[in-house]
Order: sequence, then structure tokens, then C-alpha cells
Amino acid sequence: MGENTSKSIGRNIETFLGCDRSFEEARIVIFGAPFDSTTSYRPGTRFACRTMRAESYGLETYSPYQDLDLEDAAVFDAGDLELCFGDTDRALRDITAFAQMVLDSGKLPLMIGGEHLVTLGAVKAAAKKYPDLHVIHFDAHADLRDDYLGVKLSHATVLRRVWELVGDGRIYQFGIRSGDRSEFAWGKGHVTTHRFDFDGLEEVLSGLSGKPVYFTLDLDVLDPSCFPGTGTPEAGGVTFLQLLDAVLKVGELNIVGCDLNELSPPLDASGASTAVALKVLREMLLKLEERHIR
Repeated sequence: MGENTSKSIGRNIETFLGCDRSFEEARIVIFGAPFDSTTSYRPGTRFACRTMRAESYGLETYSPYQDLDLEDAAVFDAGDLELCFGDTDRALRDITAFAQMVLDSGKLPLMIGGEHLVTLGAVKAAAKKYPDLHVIHFDAHADLRDDYLGVKLSHATVLRRVWELVGDGRIYQFGIRSGDRSEFAWGKGHVTTHRFDFDGLEEVLSGLSGKPVYFTLDLDVLDPSCFPGTGTPEAGGVTFLQLLDAVLKVGELNIVGCDLNELSPPLDASGASTAVALKVLREMLLKLEERHIR
């Protein structure tokens, strides 16, 4: 290869498909939180963002569901945070600091987990900026334990820790079909839980109009028949189209931060679960950008 030719080749920086705007011009900033140190059953979610980024090139930027294209969106891919696996507190502090920087820059952080505990770091940043923050939570699991095996910071306790930040009547859960009896009993007095599916979603969304909302989506809300690649699969979940419909409705709100978590690529060698996660991500991004690209 000649000298002139070699000088014309730039660095290869892999980004999510269609998410290659600069930080300055972007309205949404994607970043990965590759952390699964508190996973209670089958680990592997630390590989989700890296795998999704690589596999995204099998997807189209255009969405026939919304008639929108990521090529018209202003999204910056910041890559993955370098998180300490031996120190959960430090990992959460690093997530909070990055999300805070994004928010202070006037942009929307969209985090790719990782296990669900990473949500706590991002919500801390959002709650600091928006004291009246509300949280919409899609999941198979209540995640309302006060501790798991004596530990306060776990993917099984994340929504209990989020409640400590936002307080009563600010958390709305959908798709919940797993948890111990004490979680459901405690939750009745502190959060709004809709079991099994998205019944009641439109009523909740109507009441949240204009308010700042953080949206956390645990992909195991999906039935494992269409999403087996997750650490704690629970039968009886929703379909992809049911989830897509719900995500697009939530996207009508004043979303100030959001995340997508609990994909574990090693648990689905077919790649189908990663493909599902990517399509959900594409539709989330386009919905959040809709008013700017219509």
C-alpha cells in the first residue's frame, strides 16, 4: 500500500447503525453500561451493548412501523463505559456521572445494559435534574426486594432503590409476573403495579402528560418464546408487537432518560434475541426523535 493511500484511511470506530452524529449536534446520546456483577441466575448481559452494536448492521435504518429513518435522526453513540466489576458502588457512580454530563449538555441519555441495576445510576442523575421525576418500568420482575441475600444493591432490588429516590406514587410497573410475596405486598402501598401485560397503560400515560419521565425497559418483559436470551426468563410475557405498541405510546411523553437492559447474547446463540433488542432500540430512538424528523 502506498504512502498516500495509507494516509487517507481513517480510524474504524464502530457505532450503532445510523447513530453516527457528533456529540455536539446530537439530541440523543447512546452509551453502554456493560455490568452484570449482581446477576442472580445466568450472567452475560455485560456483552449486550458490544454485540448489539456489531449486529446492528443486519438491520435497516428505516422503520416501516413509523415511516421514519435513523439517517434523519441526531444520535451519538458514546461507546461503552469502562465499569469496575469488583466495586458496584463505583460502577453506579460512573454511570451517574456520565448520565449527568449528558443531561447537563441538554441531551437525552439512552443507556444499554447490562443488568437492571445499572438503571439506578442513570435515574440518580435524572432525579437530580428533575426533582419531580416519574418512572415507567416494563419488566417480568417486580425488582422491589429490600435486599437480595443480604445485599442492598442488586438487579433484584433496583426498583426499591429507585423508589428511595423518587418516593411514593412515582413508579408505574407493567408486565410484572414474578416476585416474592413480600415484594407485591410492599408494592401495593408505594408503587403502581400492573401485572402480566400493558392493561391500564393509556390511563397512566394520560396522567403523566407534561411531566418528566424516566423509562426503563427490561427486555424480559417479553415472553421467552420470542426473547430467550436473558438471564432470568419468565414464561407468560408479552409479544414483540405488544411491546412495540406500548413503547411507542410511552414515547409520546416527556422522556428525559431511558434504558434498555437484560439482553444476554451468550444465552441465545441464534442471535434472535439480539435482533429483537435491536429492533426495539431502533423504534425507541425514532419515536424519541419523531418531532424533529417528521
